[in-house]
Amino acid sequence: MSSFMSAFAGLVEHLADLLQPLFHGSAAAAAIILFTAFVRLLVHPLSRAGARGQRERLKLQPRIAELRKKHRKNPEALQKAIMELHREEKVSPLSGCLPMLFQMPAFFLLYHLFSRGSIGGEPNELLGHTLGAAPLGGRFTDAVAHGGLFGAQGMVYVVMFAVVAAVATFNYRRAKRQMATSTAASTAASTAASPAVKPSGGGRDEQPPQLPGMGAISKFMPLMSFMTLFSVAYVPLAAALYIVTSTTWSSIERAVLYRDMPYGAAAAAPAL
Repeated sequence: MSSFMSAFAGLVEHLADLLQPLFHGSAAAAAIILFTAFVRLLVHPLSRAGARGQRERLKLQPRIAELRKKHRKNPEALQKAIMELHREEKVSPLSGCLPMLFQMPAFFLLYHLFSRGSIGGEPNELLGHTLGAAPLGGRFTDAVAHGGLFGAQGMVYVVMFAVVAAVATFNYRRAKRQMATSTAASTAASTAASPAVKPSGGGRDEQPPQLPGMGAISKFMPLMSFMTLFSVAYVPLAAALYIVTSTTWSSIERAVLYRDMPYGAAAAAPAL
């Protein structure tokens, strides 16, 4: 493992040397951003496959509406029937998670690289690199301790928090619109599949049952992008750069890949 970390550290150093004429003292930070973009390019085919899978799931909505009608009073049977339908149609409900899962090794590699004081018995020279005044191995609490929130180091995090907040707000608004449209479309599909549903004893129209826990998940999902703020504050600055770059990339990527979907492209979770 130490030899692998040494090789990766050498790669980052070499890339930083190539970028030094353009970015000077922040060349290593630029190298991390470039590395993140390269990782995202590698997993982009998985993102495209996830979007295709989402389209296939949307096509199943009328059949799912029929299942909701059939298993109206049995949520367990409904969940089993929906899973069976996905299996028959070879549609994976988890395909959208694959890009994030495949990025995890790259993120943890950066995290450990900039959390170690030494690599292979040698001092970790990467910890001496900075973004502005903030060291890449430092954390938000360290920056605040050296000059406060609006000090030279703290301002680096202020800018990063502003970028994350802007991206999270964009994701939140888009997710709320998509979920509202998705709910309306699902209700319309259920009504079309069962137009003669009688009101319940209270006089209200009977609503199709949801899968267990889906209501709470639907309410929580749009807020997940804001969790990135806590991640950026906790991890070393180098790993935080990866998170911010990847999250911004993911937001733009999803907006493009899901642009022609009137509903169903769920909230963009924070992407590593």
